[in-house]
Amino acid sequence: MSAPNSYPHKAVCRFDVSAWSEQPVIDVDGAGTTRGDVYYPDRGVTRAEVGYAYRGELEGTSTTAYLITYKSGAAPVVGLEHFEGSVAGHKGTFVLRHLGEQHAGTVRAHLEVVPGMGTGALANLRGEADLLIEGHSEDGYELVLRYDLR
Repeated sequence: MSAPNSYPHKAVCRFDVSAWSEQPVIDVDGAGTTRGDVYYPDRGVTRAEVGYAYRGELEGTSTTAYLITYKSGAAPVVGLEHFEGSVAGHKGTFVLRHLGEQHAGTVRAHLEVVPGMGTGALANLRGEADLLIEGHSEDGYELVLRYDLR
């Protein structure tokens, strides 16, 4: 994870997973496990489409496309998330880039707003957040976006 930049504003919210669809893309060894309808390779890559619902100073919904690796130990996760809603009352859309890792139910990621991908009052949004998820939560997950709208 990179060192955080300095931004003048902070938006605190919680988010929930509203949809999850995951399919294998690469299966290195042909070995893995099936949970529900999804096959997870012991070593490989899956593609997941995930929906999120945000409440708080980020209010809205998003769709994220992830590439998730599976292997022994910490494994990389990358994604692009399209958010539609508002940040502290400013309405529009923007895209977040996710760079992180997952291991044994824990996800750590650094999220950055992709410049030039915003619309409406969020057209000039810049910002970032660090995310830590440790296991399942019935109350959602906290996210703090440090941002600027200039």
